[in-house]
Amino acid sequence: MKYFFILFILLSTLLDAKIQLIKKESGDSNTTLLVIAGIHGNEPGGYFAASLLATNYTITSKNLWIVPNLNSQSIIKNRRGIHGDMNRKFSSVKSGDKDKEIIDEIKRTILSPQVSLVLNLHDGHGFYRKKNQGSIFNPNAWGQTCVIDQCDLKIEQPFGNLNDIAIKIKTNMNKKLLKRHHSFDVKNTNTKYDDEAMQLSLTYFCVTNQKPAFAIETSKNLSNLSQKVFYQLLAIEEYMKIMGIKYTRNFELSEEGVAKVLTNYGTLGINSNILLNLTDIKKSLSYIPIKSKSNEFKFSHPLGKLKKIKGRYMVFIGNKLVTQLKPQYFSLAENCQDKLDFVIDGKKVSLLNTSNFYVTADFKVIKNEKQRVNIIGYQAKGHIDESNVTISLRDLNKNYSVDKQHKVYRVEFYKKEEFCSMLMVHFK
Repeated sequence: MKYFFILFILLSTLLDAKIQLIKKESGDSNTTLLVIAGIHGNEPGGYFAASLLATNYTITSKNLWIVPNLNSQSIIKNRRGIHGDMNRKFSSVKSGDKDKEIIDEIKRTILSPQVSLVLNLHDGHGFYRKKNQGSIFNPNAWGQTCVIDQCDLKIEQPFGNLNDIAIKIKTNMNKKLLKRHHSFDVKNTNTKYDDEAMQLSLTYFCVTNQKPAFAIETSKNLSNLSQKVFYQLLAIEEYMKIMGIKYTRNFELSEEGVAKVLTNYGTLGINSNILLNLTDIKKSLSYIPIKSKSNEFKFSHPLGKLKKIKGRYMVFIGNKLVTQLKPQYFSLAENCQDKLDFVIDGKKVSLLNTSNFYVTADFKVIKNEKQRVNIIGYQAKGHIDESNVTISLRDLNKNYSVDKQHKVYRVEFYKKEEFCSMLMVHFK
């Protein structure tokens, strides 16, 4: 069978969509799991799990849809909700509410005929226990639960037996705990009769529209983000197995394996002529050559977001401030060269204009009459154009490196006073 892989990252800066919907579809079925994360901005276990689901999993049977950052502005601020609690607006929302367009759009997505089951990812306080065992372990806690609003849907359908599914999920998860006290249980809020607040929630909107829905709550009291993401993914994989969704992932599902892939923040592309690797990037970079307005920013990471504050561009991955960029404004040159000639460790090569290249000993840019070269961190006097200069790591000022290890530097190309492109040299 031929499988089709579809990955859509809808950037709100470029498109009219208010939510980012990532679709990973095999093309062989209409059975679809919809995973929603980030409705509360201070619950990173959910939205970082969803980001790994989007970037590190391949779906080979049936379909997976992911909304990794439903409340993206609250995620940046690491707050539950900057316009109130978004998860209390699904029964009704006022016309002037700043969350209304997002609520309306996610409702339309949930009600899509293709959506078979909905998971809403959260981090909750404490560790849920049916009997009171103290301030952390008690019936009022939400952490480490599979939450349902009721036992069954009114209409018989696949995945409508909510309680039976939740029990199966928690039973299978409890065989794979990192620590014994991390155990999961089923929390039935019996929403229609016992919980007025939950009557306003996303999952209750789902079940009242005959869509099977569950919340996964990992504990805010777990030791670290890796543990929260581990349990979120463990639960999601159990739901996928119940739905017959087949998948592969490119990392080991363990606390250590999760910790390793969480540090990959991907890339930020700017105006198709700059590509910054955000993993191990310095906390601040100066003199980034961009336009004074109408710049185009593209993240490879689903949680990538940009916010301009006091003239600087703050770069976020989820609730983590990764770096800040201090711009230097230029006009962009036209008809720049797509390929540029270098000598790297004694060998002549041609590179594309946003390439990363790796050097053991030294490199030089071969002189081109149409463009001049500026190697950021090289400070030899008398060089307006720094082509045809052989440069090794010791020739560069580490204060101008791009990375924290002082091994990556910028090689910039200009036509007169207009900017063309930036390459990155990595010293081994």
